[in-house]
Amino acid sequence: MSDQLNMKALFQLSYGVYIVTSHMDGKPNGQIANTFFQATAEPPRLAACLNKENLTHDYVKKSGVFGVSILDQETPFQFIGAFGFKSGKDVNKFENVSFITGVTGVPIVTENALSYIELKVMGEMDAGSHTLFVGDLVNCQVLKEGTPLTYKYYHEVIKGKTPKKATTYQAMPEK
Repeated sequence: MSDQLNMKALFQLSYGVYIVTSHMDGKPNGQIANTFFQATAEPPRLAACLNKENLTHDYVKKSGVFGVSILDQETPFQFIGAFGFKSGKDVNKFENVSFITGVTGVPIVTENALSYIELKVMGEMDAGSHTLFVGDLVNCQVLKEGTPLTYKYYHEVIKGKTPKKATTYQAMPEK
């Protein structure tokens, strides 16, 4: 990259912290994601960008459906870590977590969630290390009032680190 690029500018973008879920062959999985956004109003379409190395990515790609739980700012670090620092290949992330099954069959995390959105994939785009999944809105509900957890709050208050698989990860040059 050019020496004129200041990659710190990317840290000025605003993100939320979400749990993206899906299922395959009766098995649920989910992961922490920060790249989820509304793409259009009519029809209502939203998009999530998931790392190709994550199991949830494979479940969304094969099942064609996904759910998104919008986390409360008060979500404990350990809860975030259960979905963000462990692989569904090794552990059942839903073992001790409150969730419901959505109308598409996806698991919807309700614990520490303010609301949820359920989508059917209508298109996808290869974005290199990630896939951008665009979904048609199938269902959405508000579970409780509160303040949504942002990536900025997570880093400044909860004291997390950006995982290398995150869409926002950039190795910062040492000074």
